[in-house]
Amino acid sequence: MTEVNPIQINQVRREWWAVYTRHQHEKVVAASFSSNGLDVFLPLYSAVRQWKDRKKHLTLPLFPCYVFLRSESESRAAILSTPGVHSIVMMSGQPAVIPEVDMEAIRRAVDSPLRVEPYPFLRRGDWIRIKSGPLANIEGILIRRKGSYRLILSAEMLQKSIAVEIDAFSIEPLARPMASPLSAARSQAGLEDHPQWS
Repeated sequence: MTEVNPIQINQVRREWWAVYTRHQHEKVVAASFSSNGLDVFLPLYSAVRQWKDRKKHLTLPLFPCYVFLRSESESRAAILSTPGVHSIVMMSGQPAVIPEVDMEAIRRAVDSPLRVEPYPFLRRGDWIRIKSGPLANIEGILIRRKGSYRLILSAEMLQKSIAVEIDAFSIEPLARPMASPLSAARSQAGLEDHPQWS
């Protein structure tokens, strides 16, 4: 009896990149990527803006001028030719990979019923893990602000953070994680703490 070998398919690894857009073009770029069948993520939050005569409820990007995209390196030319795209965030001549764990944490925060908003990028603070609720097992930095607690989630590659309002009873303290490979490499090389755009 002849043994039949299963067909092996070479799968190209698809990783998350950050695409830098022109000012206020995030939604147009995300829609264009999506209509072309690309895996795109544009995290949004709700905000209220006060004008002289009225208040307006808006849906705004959590990371202004950035759209996240999961793609292969072969599609770089098509991405860069998309109207509204300025560049791809690069590191060492290649698209800078955003860790899947960071993307999952941001997606879960945005999909949760909790209040989410942009926040200045943070490195220091009490490192904690969420024990229960919609963000269970997500880790980040804890801050206290105006009598409430917020979990800070960061996209280190972009030097951007978001804040999610959390219940203080749902957290547990953790030892501060070691510096990421990106931070360590930058420190050793004496580089400035931001990626390159190409």
